[in-house]
Amino acid sequence: MNDFPELHTLWDYNDPAGTAVQFQALLPKVEASDERGYHVELLSQMARTHSLQKQFDDAHQLLDEAETMLTDDMIVPKMRCLLERGRAFNSAGEAARALPLFHEAFVLGTSFAPQADFHTIDAAHMMAIAEPDTAVQLKWHERALEMAEATPDERAAGWLGSLYNNLGWTYHDMGNFERALAIFEKALAWREANHQDKPGTIRIAKWCVGRALRSLNRLDEALAVQQALLAEFADSERKDGFVFEELAECLLALNREDEARPYFAQAHAELSQLGWLEPERLARLQQLSAG
Repeated sequence: MNDFPELHTLWDYNDPAGTAVQFQALLPKVEASDERGYHVELLSQMARTHSLQKQFDDAHQLLDEAETMLTDDMIVPKMRCLLERGRAFNSAGEAARALPLFHEAFVLGTSFAPQADFHTIDAAHMMAIAEPDTAVQLKWHERALEMAEATPDERAAGWLGSLYNNLGWTYHDMGNFERALAIFEKALAWREANHQDKPGTIRIAKWCVGRALRSLNRLDEALAVQQALLAEFADSERKDGFVFEELAECLLALNREDEARPYFAQAHAELSQLGWLEPERLARLQQLSAG
């Protein structure tokens, strides 16, 4: 596609507004080119930056524009529009409207393997996220994992870390903490073996292991995981509210309330800045920080 960059290289999912600036700067050059498929994909990713900021009307407007340019041969661009339309609906709490779009993208991608494997796996993983039935969720997780383990596409195989993580949380939500821990440990091993630490995914994988250990009441081990993560930030200005929160929860469960209190306070200070955490969770952190 001429000299245009691969769109995924411009993404910072922790900063959708900043990513939108990069996409917007690229747009005039793309509009002046004859790369219509790339143009559609760019608009779909611009829409995603809006979805992540809960600007759903803006997202749908961009997707409407993108879809007017689609032709029958644009398999991947069409898949990306379906995926982003589905994500916009799902993030807005309309999973029932999202699921048919994810399924359509999945079916379309399976007819265009392996070129579309990355986005086909994406569609399967979104089916698992949006599907309300836990048993069906597991089937989609497993389907996505099978594809990621079998694909010849190196980038598509890179889904494995996220898929292990999602599957681990599905088991955790089901109360199957032993299985969740095994999957989280597999995710961590895969991240470390593949040097996958962008952005901080190895730390996140360690955190998940620690969280499952707490659910299993293996509290000393869980606390040690979070203390090790805290130590990783000792020589930097970076802070992680989720690590503070887990440290506090482990200490509280160990009946070390006085030690837990300042970590609850630090967790509240950091996590209240996110803008999307559940109010009840923030209120609990604040209450426990006060004793």
